[in-house]
Amino acid sequence: MLVTMNDVLFPAKKDKYAVGLFNTVNLEMARGVIQAAEERNSPVILGTAEVLFPYGPLEELSYFLIPMAKKAKVPIVVHLDHGITKEACLKALELGFSSIMYDCSTDDYDTNVKKVREMAEIAHSYGATIEGELGHVGNNIELAEGLANETAFFTEPEMAKDYVKKTKVDALAISVGNAHGAYKLPPKLDFGRIHSIAQNVDVPLVLHGGSGLTDDDLKKAICDGISKVNIFTDINVAAVEEEFRRFESMQKGLTDVIPAVVDGVRKECIKKMSLFGSYNRG
Repeated sequence: MLVTMNDVLFPAKKDKYAVGLFNTVNLEMARGVIQAAEERNSPVILGTAEVLFPYGPLEELSYFLIPMAKKAKVPIVVHLDHGITKEACLKALELGFSSIMYDCSTDDYDTNVKKVREMAEIAHSYGATIEGELGHVGNNIELAEGLANETAFFTEPEMAKDYVKKTKVDALAISVGNAHGAYKLPPKLDFGRIHSIAQNVDVPLVLHGGSGLTDDDLKKAICDGISKVNIFTDINVAAVEEEFRRFESMQKGLTDVIPAVVDGVRKECIKKMSLFGSYNRG
């Protein structure tokens, strides 16, 4: 069934588990995510991001993501992750996405608040939910090469409280040592900061850059207040790895590869859902 973030994240926040957002770029990846969710009776957030549009255009994805969510046996949010432009966010809402993220984290604080507050009013008028980001979740390559100082972009607990109050967001993405992409250096999450932010705001917290974090880090982050974990790299890689496991030679047709992609994504999602504690929460 198609639901909003509030339907799945507030129960997660209350009972100390997390719901995974799995970004997809095609039908096969979406099938793998939904199969895992139904197999484990887990709520799930099915999404895409603006940076992924070259691989799966937003409108084309909407043709199957939304119908698949509606007929699924478990609660599924269809979410635009990291909407960078206002136009992309508006398009997602018009197409029927039940949730969006408007990422204004690289703007100054007042501009971030103003833009996200305006978008929150629009999203809510569609009956959709909205996620904002305070602090800035960086890029792993930049951090590994010393091109960025991650602590300079960490989320401040008191500012987070003010941000949520002013923007009316339904979920808040925070920067606490996490980063996007495959980690080049071992991440060092600031668990005390997660806990402090969770105590200061009344909306669910989101951890971006979940791929590559250790199981222990993810479990502790969830225990300290994370209710949503974003995953793309791990399922993207798992889809290809499953192909290599199955075939000694790549002299195969597309119809040979498709089941491997679906199953690779399904297996990795099942692992994550177990780790996040979302089994039998559907």
